[in-house]
Amino acid sequence: MTEDHNVETSVFEEIPTEKIYSKKAISTATFFGGPLVAGYCIAQNFKTFNDLEKARNTWIITVLCTIAIIGISFSLPENFPKIIFPALYSFIAAQIIQNYQEENIQKHNENGGDTFSGWRVTFIAFLSFSILFASIMALAILFYGI
Repeated sequence: MTEDHNVETSVFEEIPTEKIYSKKAISTATFFGGPLVAGYCIAQNFKTFNDLEKARNTWIITVLCTIAIIGISFSLPENFPKIIFPALYSFIAAQIIQNYQEENIQKHNENGGDTFSGWRVTFIAFLSFSILFASIMALAILFYGI
């Protein structure tokens, strides 16, 4: 009887028309593109899930973290393992998604919702990396005359 009830209620669920970013896509793109990828994709998911306050807060946190990462990058020794930052912000992005979006992503997928293509996420990662790299280079030139 319970199974019939679940099938019956799922018939009345609306099929999502908007696409979302998957946890795997966000984590992978964040590793290669930086924290701006995570911020953009997570905020877009929050918008799709109609949680505009969390979308706004995501952008605030993303900008502050990006500024902090850029600032910290200038104070690290040259032999500092470069893999640590990408691994760290990819892990943090995955945890944020798991804690705040996993349930909505799962429901979206169960109701027949679609996710964005890997090409779109790759483009966002490339764009984010370019912005982050340009920012770091501009600051290096400004402060160190490199």
